[in-house]
Amino acid sequence: MIAGDLLRESWRALGANRMRSALTMLGMVIGVGAVVLMLAIGQGAQFMVNQAIASMGSNLFIILSGATTSGGLRFGAGTSPTLTLEDADAIAELPAVKAVAPVAAGTAQVVHGPNNWSTLVHGTNPSYFQIRDWTFAAGQPFDEADLRSASRVAVVGQTVVKNLFSAGVNPVGRIIRIDRSPYQVIGELAPKGQSLDGRDQDDTILVPVTTAQRKLFGNQFPGTVRFMMAQARSAQDMKRAENEMEDLLRQRHHIGPGQDDDFSIRNLTALAKTAASAASALSFTLGAIASISLLVGGIGIMNIMLVSVTERTREIGIRMAIGARPRDVLSQFLLEALMLSILGSLAGVLLGAGAAWLVTRFVSMTVVVTIWAILLAFVVAAGIGIFFGFYPARKAARLKPIEALRYE
Repeated sequence: MIAGDLLRESWRALGANRMRSALTMLGMVIGVGAVVLMLAIGQGAQFMVNQAIASMGSNLFIILSGATTSGGLRFGAGTSPTLTLEDADAIAELPAVKAVAPVAAGTAQVVHGPNNWSTLVHGTNPSYFQIRDWTFAAGQPFDEADLRSASRVAVVGQTVVKNLFSAGVNPVGRIIRIDRSPYQVIGELAPKGQSLDGRDQDDTILVPVTTAQRKLFGNQFPGTVRFMMAQARSAQDMKRAENEMEDLLRQRHHIGPGQDDDFSIRNLTALAKTAASAASALSFTLGAIASISLLVGGIGIMNIMLVSVTERTREIGIRMAIGARPRDVLSQFLLEALMLSILGSLAGVLLGAGAAWLVTRFVSMTVVVTIWAILLAFVVAAGIGIFFGFYPARKAARLKPIEALRYE
């Protein structure tokens, strides 16, 4: 039989039992729809993690000051003022380190006109914007001159802008009050979104670290900071940079051999990669779970094809008696199983994409339907159709014409 005749005959056979064919395809429809939806949810989670990682910056370390001990209780890292601005300057000179930003942070009430907002204020240096790869929607960052003179200037995040200023108002050049002191806004940061821990990165104000220490928060240990952010020159320099910073700080803090560090260095890039791996594993797991329903659909196809072979035994005998070869019979039944799978897959893709749209619309969850997920569902569905359709097709092809003609 030529391909066109084989296709028409298979279509006619499926059309002869429309309800049964539709119910058989239902398993593939649900299976493919579930695979597309689950992969879309997994890809959405991975997309959000990747966005959060990209918003952090690249090749990052956070250096925390030491922990205090009181009454036998040890408090967390960052509670003892062991890091200084001079430490930051020394780290910046290391060969494997690209930039360092000391940070003195605290919460403050901010006021502009009738509006007020409580936000996190970071005192830092100009390198912070480079390290965090943070661009500006308007204005500019503060510079070294502002740092030396402890100027009352501020750079504001998008969340602060929305809560302090009316829509459409350019905050650059405006005066805001941070803890009752006036500060001039010189820059508006571009939006970053949420961090990996769910914190709103745009809910922040940045000021020179010297301003934060001398005029805003005060510091009973002048020149000390709570933590620093450092950036290695490249991904290949991460380990080298970590070793160099550890050796330098131990030397500067006069820590002898065998003594514990009074600081801690954390590789933020490694933590981000772990989160990305977890999101990727989630996507794979969701897809694997949804694929089980494809197997159920494939078993349904095999069952219906076996019933079809039994019902059409005399028809098969007649075809073989007038010259049809076993491979023609095999090809026809395989094609019928494949058509059931493909038609079911088409409907399943529409179902999965529609469900993904509903999730995005009403659940406020990020889902990403990708072409490769759709192609994967198609390929797997077609493979299952051929796999589970082969046994009934082979059974039909191996029928003896005489025995088939006698079948009642």
